[in-house]
Amino acid sequence: MSKANNTSQGVDRRVQVKLIVAVVLVVLTVIVVLQNTAPVETRILFITVEMPRAALLALTLLIGMLVGTLLTLVTIRRRHERKGD
Repeated sequence: MSKANNTSQGVDRRVQVKLIVAVVLVVLTVIVVLQNTAPVETRILFITVEMPRAALLALTLLIGMLVGTLLTLVTIRRRHERKGD
């Protein structure tokens, strides 16, 4: 076998693993959404919002991802500024 053939097999294997992981995540997401359709009331300061529990979970996840990303960017920027000094 040539090195190029081994490399393409490695890439194909990684693509298969990524596809399997993606399918599993989609299936788990569908299960969570289907099991969490009951409406819940959420109070945010002075506002009360009613939404399906799955939507509240998704919103919480997105907010957490956004905050995590912003904190990471701030940390990277501070480190970069310190190296520049």
